Amino acid sequence: MKQNEEKAANPAEDQATADPMNINVDENVAGDQHLNEPVAEESEIERLNAQVAELNDRYLRQAAEFDNFKRRNAKERIELIQTAGKDVITSLLDVLDDCERAEQQMDKTDDIKQVREGIRLVFNKLRNTLSGRGLKPMEAKGTTFNADLHEAITEIEAGAEQHGKVVDEVQKGYYLNDKIIRFAKVVVGK
Repeated sequence: MKQNEEKAANPAEDQATADPMNINVDENVAGDQHLNEPVAEESEIERLNAQVAELNDRYLRQAAEFDNFKRRNAKERIELIQTAGKDVITSLLDVLDDCERAEQQMDKTDDIKQVREGIRLVFNKLRNTLSGRGLKPMEAKGTTFNADLHEAITEIEAGAEQHGKVVDEVQKGYYLNDKIIRFAKVVVGK
């Protein structure tokens, strides 16, 4: 009975054990302590929302910056492709001028030696101009056939010493800065 009287004497303790979430029952805790916790959670949420907004803004700016970079890069690449041959063509204009002068000389003279010499000079100037730009002819005749360098047009009967070798060159192959730009078209001995 004494226990029942104690329970009846202290109803606040009974309620505290029955409902631990009731903030009004705990007499040792100030009444405003539980009220500050949701405010702390709200400020944390606001801080996280601000951080998410900042990161999202940074992401959008970087994405826009990258798109601008891609557009600029594509534009520069197109301009480079369009003007890539400008230097070579400019250097070939001198050869074109010489060709026109040679053509005029052919109409004026009947001296075949003089015309032949003029044409040789123009061809030499053309070869020198192209070799100055990195063009190098491929030496194929008399070498062993190599499928990485040569394109076999046909095979002909040849002596044992010519078997598997390039007998004739139908079209010359060329390197540009040590990279093949045209394969040599050759006749191979069998």
